[in-house]
Amino acid sequence: MTTLETGGLSLLEMAIAAADESGVCRRPIAMRVENPATGDIRYVPAPCGNTLESQCPACAKRKRAMRIQQCREGWHLDTEPVIPESELNKGEDAETEEDAELEGGRRRRSTRRRQDAPNLPRRKVENRTVGEVFAGQYQPGMFLTLTMPSYGKVYNDGAVNRKGEVCGDGSPIDPDGYDYRQAARDCIHFSRLFSRWVQNLRRAVGWKVQYFATVEPQRRGAPHVHLLIRGRVEKEMLRQVTAATYHQVWWPHHDVEVYGAGRMPVWDYDAKTFVDPQSRIPLPGWEQARDVLDEVDELDPAHVIRFGPQIKPKGILKGTPKADAAIGYLAKYLTKSVAEILEPPNQRTAEHYDRLHAELLRTPCSDRCPVWLRYGIVPKGVGPKTHPGYCRGHAHQRDWLGVAGDRQKVSELWTGKTMADYAAERRDFVRELLDGAGIEQPDTSRLIVTVVEPGDPAVPPREHLILGAIAQRTAWRIEYQRVLATLGPPEAQEDSADVYKVGEAE
Repeated sequence: MTTLETGGLSLLEMAIAAADESGVCRRPIAMRVENPATGDIRYVPAPCGNTLESQCPACAKRKRAMRIQQCREGWHLDTEPVIPESELNKGEDAETEEDAELEGGRRRRSTRRRQDAPNLPRRKVENRTVGEVFAGQYQPGMFLTLTMPSYGKVYNDGAVNRKGEVCGDGSPIDPDGYDYRQAARDCIHFSRLFSRWVQNLRRAVGWKVQYFATVEPQRRGAPHVHLLIRGRVEKEMLRQVTAATYHQVWWPHHDVEVYGAGRMPVWDYDAKTFVDPQSRIPLPGWEQARDVLDEVDELDPAHVIRFGPQIKPKGILKGTPKADAAIGYLAKYLTKSVAEILEPPNQRTAEHYDRLHAELLRTPCSDRCPVWLRYGIVPKGVGPKTHPGYCRGHAHQRDWLGVAGDRQKVSELWTGKTMADYAAERRDFVRELLDGAGIEQPDTSRLIVTVVEPGDPAVPPREHLILGAIAQRTAWRIEYQRVLATLGPPEAQEDSADVYKVGEAE
């Protein structure tokens, strides 16, 4: 069948459209399934597991549903989750601002607490994660948002959101006065600041506060985090912890670029390092540059990051409309990329994002970042194939604008379960449901399942895998209708429907 006969669409495009309509993965991974008893080999599709709706709507929807289940289950737990032995014995004082920063077992630098940050009470942290119950029946949780400080005034009007409301477009009133350097570095080190905030909160209140958080970009491009806390923490305590929290970056100072476009360090195969392009003198390595921090007693950190002063915590009770709204708010953008969230509404906002991106390209993201070569420092792990001065990490890509990494942050003891555990629970539920209805399931325990090797000529094309997945899902739906016929009351059908829909294709 030609593309003309199919309305100009190729078979793959038609298969993708059918996959989206059927709720099937549009980018399946080919898996090789071998039956050792018979020697038969076949190829089956496995979901790609992408969390972005633009990449795979079906997989993103399933992942979002499981995150919502995880969020709801952990927010108002009234019993302690199963705590691993490693967690029971883990001290909460493993890393402090007063302690030396350790790397590779070697003492790097010791620093006192900054004088411009207020002190906080420090209590011994109990092995407790469940909040208090008030009046014998109320067990509130908390919802709050942590934002970054101002880098310069931005426009408060000029853009229209999806609801038709006029709001700020995020662009600075004075672009030349906007602190893009601070903004870019804050993006890079945001995760460390959030970890420090959680650590400080636990020490201040004296119990292992658990959280479910989502990191998103504000319209101006700065990251902010929405989080739910299990249990009640006084609002004033949350404000004090936020004001007292900071993170110091003890990296080599990188304020002035030594090399730039057209003149970058080059790899010397004899010296096995990068050298100056004219003098051929080897550049100092990361460890040599870090040694400067030990030699200069009064040297300031390369960067200090803090949260902004605005924080509006809210106490929310379990099972209320506000609780459902808060959970939905955290899951609102889980299937959207940063670029999709920050689609510029006008030219000045687009130019603002371009300037922020340009600064991010000059900002090292780790001790292995090739951007360090711009500052005359050889990072860890480089080689002859390293592109000096340019990093492929997500933090430097225009579509991420520094808000890279895992945007979903969940404390380990939120429920005591991983996403893989939730997927397994859903599969087990479906199997039990089918077994209860007398529908026999094939025994797959002895099958050998592996990812196909590159270049395997027997692998079917992608469109065939998609069509196979659609056929499989159709068969499952037929089985499910048979199960519904045996469940009886409509209430029982409704209770099981959502679980089956989400779990069937995992």
